[in-house]
Amino acid sequence: MKKINILLLLIFLIPISFVNGQDIISAQELAKIIKKDNVVLVSARTASDYKKVHITGAVHINHTDLYNEVPVKNMLKNPGEIATILGSKGISESKTIVLYDDGTGKYSGRLYWILSYLGAKDVKILDGHMDAWKAARKPVTKNPTKIKPATFTAKVDKAKIATMAQVKAANGSASSVIVDARAPEEYKGAATTELRKGHIPGAVNIEFKNMMDAKGKLKSVAELQKIFDAAGVTKDKEVILYCESGVRAGIIYFTLCSALNYTKVKVYDGAYLEWQAASANKVEV
Repeated sequence: MKKINILLLLIFLIPISFVNGQDIISAQELAKIIKKDNVVLVSARTASDYKKVHITGAVHINHTDLYNEVPVKNMLKNPGEIATILGSKGISESKTIVLYDDGTGKYSGRLYWILSYLGAKDVKILDGHMDAWKAARKPVTKNPTKIKPATFTAKVDKAKIATMAQVKAANGSASSVIVDARAPEEYKGAATTELRKGHIPGAVNIEFKNMMDAKGKLKSVAELQKIFDAAGVTKDKEVILYCESGVRAGIIYFTLCSALNYTKVKVYDGAYLEWQAASANKVEV
């Protein structure tokens, strides 16, 4: 009986960041480290939102600045260009980087994947984002943060990105699963769009919104695992994620890799925009 009581006590004493994954951080935990020299806080919200109010000490990154517009919109610029932009914001791959956005998780998730792909080893997302920070009564400001430029040395991890050829190879493979992070209406081809309606053949649909609760916090490990198990997205498989442009897939990448400890996860950066633009590629409705 004593052993059971001790076990229960230990479970309740485990910090939330550990329960939900090492890369999720609470407002209280962030407040303890935010002023350290090796920590950089990044607002992934819009530029206008950043000007109105942001967490004191945060720098701003607009994820769209990291993309090319041709030949496919929203595909990443080359690593060197992105590294220069990150360095100009005071970010290096050796720092602890904490991200937050408007509460949807999609912009911080996108940056999380980009930073991980480029070799940053310690990237975290603020659980509950701006609302959680305000609820904890932590300092905010409208004054822009003074930036100390840094050098970001990109060390690309090709295991974290998927090409169109790899997506084609995964289609129909028992050892792979393709996940569409868009809304069910987009997946089914029922949404109004100028793109070809439907989804990549064989893909399963798990909308990115299912990762978080009503307060913008990451759901529990048990809830999340149930979602992926129901869709056949298991740890033994290679998982390839996509959405329309790659943005919404990021928070699912974060969930799988950080909270659920999946080890074979890639994001198809070309996403549905690239796939449907190739007339030879079939789409499924």
